[in-house]
Amino acid sequence: MSSKLRFKVVGEAFAKKAIEVPAPDQRPSEFFGKYVFNKQKMFKYLPKKVYDKMCDVIDNGAPLDRAIADQVAAGMKKWAMELGATHITHWFQPLTDTTAEKHDGFVEHDWKGGMIEEFEGKSLVQQEPDASSFPSGGIRSTFEARGYSAWDPTSPVFVIGDTLMIPTVFISYTGEALDYKTPLLKALRAVNEAATDVCHYFYPDVKKVISNLGWEQEYFLVDEGLYGARPDLLLTGRTLMGHSSAKDQQMDDHYFGSIPERVAAFMKDLEIQALELGIPCKTRHNEVAPNQFELAPIFEETNLAVDHNMLIMALMKKVARKHGFRCLLHEKPFAGVNGSGKHNNWSLSTDTGVLLHGPGKTPEDNLRFVTFIVETLMGVYKHNGLLKASIMSATNAHRLGANEAPPAIVSSFLGKQLTDLLNHLEETDEDELINLAGKHGMKLDIPSIPEIMIDNTDRNRTSPFALTGNRF
Repeated sequence: MSSKLRFKVVGEAFAKKAIEVPAPDQRPSEFFGKYVFNKQKMFKYLPKKVYDKMCDVIDNGAPLDRAIADQVAAGMKKWAMELGATHITHWFQPLTDTTAEKHDGFVEHDWKGGMIEEFEGKSLVQQEPDASSFPSGGIRSTFEARGYSAWDPTSPVFVIGDTLMIPTVFISYTGEALDYKTPLLKALRAVNEAATDVCHYFYPDVKKVISNLGWEQEYFLVDEGLYGARPDLLLTGRTLMGHSSAKDQQMDDHYFGSIPERVAAFMKDLEIQALELGIPCKTRHNEVAPNQFELAPIFEETNLAVDHNMLIMALMKKVARKHGFRCLLHEKPFAGVNGSGKHNNWSLSTDTGVLLHGPGKTPEDNLRFVTFIVETLMGVYKHNGLLKASIMSATNAHRLGANEAPPAIVSSFLGKQLTDLLNHLEETDEDELINLAGKHGMKLDIPSIPEIMIDNTDRNRTSPFALTGNRF
């Protein structure tokens, strides 16, 4: 069968699937979060007292009262069934760099020879997947099989297809973390407690410090026919044999170029489905290497942002197949060209709206800014090994080098103005007001071009932990 005919058959097969797409006149804001049980849906489907308790859990980290679980589950089930859901799953992140799920139907005996569709609070709060078949880092014997998945109410549930997806942690029978979410939640709580205590020196009314994350997802798209002809891509996700690409990146002409129509159609489809799942996609563009692209959302609370990144990676692979592509997420799929990084833009903010890593407009606010910058630098200095271990893998180490930033050496770049200020503070014993220059204007010798506002520091691509104005 010719490649054109094969792609025609594949396209027709996908076209037969019932894929609901928004009407052409619908704006993204109208279908954003359509399949997410967010606060708006909670308010509609939960009793007022239960809604208030859930908001307290989500916003303030209050303990989850299992007594309300049945009422929450009933509201979730009603909402999900209206969307056609017939199953639920606890969706977790084992140590496999992917997600896992075990589906259970809304099926129970009615003890009259029939069945009823039921979803109880105990099924929402906790389930028991088999833990013996997942990596454990050697902390458990292979014959020890019991593991628990427990609901994470701070990340909203959502519906995909006919399944209600419930984000959860995954732990062993004796409480060890068998996933990536459990240690993340513990770390976020520790940062919140420590940073809130420091905030009280400046803002006594602060009750919570939120960790913010804006991730960038780079990826390659390969035509499905070409992908199928490469056993190395099929088996490992990267090229191991054959000659180098006919089109390399010596000219870097692909970077920020116009997006090919076929790719743009994939991106539009992906964005619609992502927005319906509450993932706030904002940026799309060509990346440096041929057939490499990038997607980035608006920043979110870190736990939610990580869940959304795991979800978008699975979604990208599914949507790519629909458009006759294969999506490669390997860090270095092709020798000699840029690999795919996942840069993270990270900052801290308070529940009162203060961006702690952003300069202030008063000397007092700048003292707060310098305090949190110095504390962050000390954390990087003391725990650089942990930072490296958290992103260390053979494939990522293979990617680093040449014009791929950052290198595998942990350093931090602050820019000349802030570096000079910290050096001055270290050398003087006097109490001084801290003043930081904000953005300043630059005019070109072209009258029609508006004044360009210049930041107080340049960006640095070689530092893995660089300050970029109001975030690292």
